[in-house]
Amino acid sequence: MNVMEFFQQSAGKWQSQRTTHHLPFRRAELGGSNISVEALPAENERVAEICKMHEVDPSTAVGGAYVEWNGEMAWDKEGEDHKGSTVFALVPDEDNPQTGNLLRERGYAEIVPVIGRYEMDSENGLILTTDYETMSSVERFWFPNPDLRMRTSVVKRFGGLSTASFCAESRVETVPEQEKDDAAAREAFEVASKYSSFGW
Repeated sequence: MNVMEFFQQSAGKWQSQRTTHHLPFRRAELGGSNISVEALPAENERVAEICKMHEVDPSTAVGGAYVEWNGEMAWDKEGEDHKGSTVFALVPDEDNPQTGNLLRERGYAEIVPVIGRYEMDSENGLILTTDYETMSSVERFWFPNPDLRMRTSVVKRFGGLSTASFCAESRVETVPEQEKDDAAAREAFEVASKYSSFGW
């Protein structure tokens, strides 16, 4: 699997359950989010715009993705949210297309344009390494099956604070409205049957 095939497999809507370990405090925090991924072909205008932002020739990109997320964590303060979106472009190395640069409009750990490194490993896992001004992060994504994506990440802050996270992301199936209506009708009938057996 190459990097663009990985993001094509990632396309769709996902529900993520996250456990973050705050290593200095020896405590774990739970959270969740909804994620939407749209794979973008190389000729997409948004891919070209990200390349130009980073002064990279758009013709060297093999594609990219548009990602939206909306989540919450257990320790969130009032008014704090984990909501945003980003576009990125994939530019493979000339000598090895399994490695390359991932150009981001906005990073996950810091809200600034950033260039990270990607690598597809021998087990079809995607490893992303990103260095920011005040921290660095290493993430690995992989698919146990097409509808389940796993993610581990380690964020190291230059002041010494570190976090390690594990996410299990389940694909959200899009069910046609008629099927939803049929399912609701079946559920209502089953509930009514149970009640009527007791004379309710």
